[in-house]
Amino acid sequence: MNVEDGYPKRAWAWLKHCGLYVRALAKWLCLAAVIGVLCGVVGSLFHIGVHQATALRAADPWLLWCLPLAGLVIVGFYKLVGTEGQGTNDIIDAVHLGRKLSIWLLPSIFLGTVLTHLCGGSAGREGAALQMGGTIGYNTGRLFHLDDRDQRTATMAGMAAFFSALFGTPLAATVFAIMVISVGVLYHAAFIPCLTAALVAYGVSLLMGVEPTRFTVDMPALSAGMLARAAVLAALCALVSVLFCGVIHFAEHQMKKRLPNPWVRVVAGGLAVAALTCLCGTTDYNGAGMEVITAAVEQGTAHPAAFLLKLLFTAVTLAAGFKGGEVVPSFFVGAAFGCVAGPLLGIPAGFAAALGLTAVFCGATNCPLASIFLAVELFGDGGLLYFALVCGISYMLSGYNGLYSSQTILYSKLKAQYINVHTNAHHAGDPHAEPPAAGSVKDGTGAGRE
Repeated sequence: MNVEDGYPKRAWAWLKHCGLYVRALAKWLCLAAVIGVLCGVVGSLFHIGVHQATALRAADPWLLWCLPLAGLVIVGFYKLVGTEGQGTNDIIDAVHLGRKLSIWLLPSIFLGTVLTHLCGGSAGREGAALQMGGTIGYNTGRLFHLDDRDQRTATMAGMAAFFSALFGTPLAATVFAIMVISVGVLYHAAFIPCLTAALVAYGVSLLMGVEPTRFTVDMPALSAGMLARAAVLAALCALVSVLFCGVIHFAEHQMKKRLPNPWVRVVAGGLAVAALTCLCGTTDYNGAGMEVITAAVEQGTAHPAAFLLKLLFTAVTLAAGFKGGEVVPSFFVGAAFGCVAGPLLGIPAGFAAALGLTAVFCGATNCPLASIFLAVELFGDGGLLYFALVCGISYMLSGYNGLYSSQTILYSKLKAQYINVHTNAHHAGDPHAEPPAAGSVKDGTGAGRE
């Protein structure tokens, strides 16, 4: 009798327990779909805006000399809406620490990036994608009255969705949004929200006429000799990624130190980019430079100094206060370097460009799995093992450098040891480095708990 009386209670408890998972799944499918639609629409409009701005600049080269004026508009708008100084690191901190994100960051980065591309600044789209996507996700979460933890997941879902809408790489966008926050931990609870938002945004972008980024490249057959050559190229690309991040951060620090006034800084930077363009005699290094990337990967052609010149243009542009991302420039630098260095190692130029693009991106972002998925979605899966190898080597040899100083690396790159350090603030073997406090642990979102 006691067993019969207890059975309905146990069954009801089991059903309630299952209901928790069902409600969570339904909640995130619906909320992620909303985030995906919003990011898909805004991301597509942003993509179209940047594309049209680039085409207009190509048709009217004199717009290059309007870059200082565009910089003044950008600085003025950021000051007007109170978003001065905010960037991708603030999006990462919103996930790490639960900090608030102003909805005004969305129009700020949208306008700033379009103006930067219109007038010839050297920048990409990814930084804008993470900032706009994170802002949309965060504020959508606020609209639905999510708690603090779910708010952080919504922010990551927005990052994944916007990245997917711009590049057409939903799986890479999902893994990148989850892993770029805290390297070493995959926050599995955010996988379905991020993947759903990324797929929805990708679908919306296709409906709005945005073509996904894809490259055609011949993949060599798998062989020990080619793997060895790819490994050497990966090691060189790791050094290039360290150089890329170092120059970007050094230029930003020096520009702010030498020219603390943002109005003066942005005008000086705009004039410097215009002067550099005249000296080079080409506009290959203005804007995102997707044409150069395509030529390197699909045709195997690149100027020997192209990767250094793109790095210089990008460092000056971003340090001066213009807006955009660093990832597409890292694509450019990696593809151009690989295209030049690969044939010296016996690797076909186009394939080496694809390897270089992937390896430099991996070293700069510290996201090997996301880089592998990105390579598959951009180039196809024919060279999967090659891409996996170069990502692994580039990740290890690039050290604790990176584009985002708010990013944390939870585990050592050299051994199975928990270190919990910020990117650009740690060096392996540093005798003065101290392990994290015994009571301080970080979960998958990077948020500390005692």
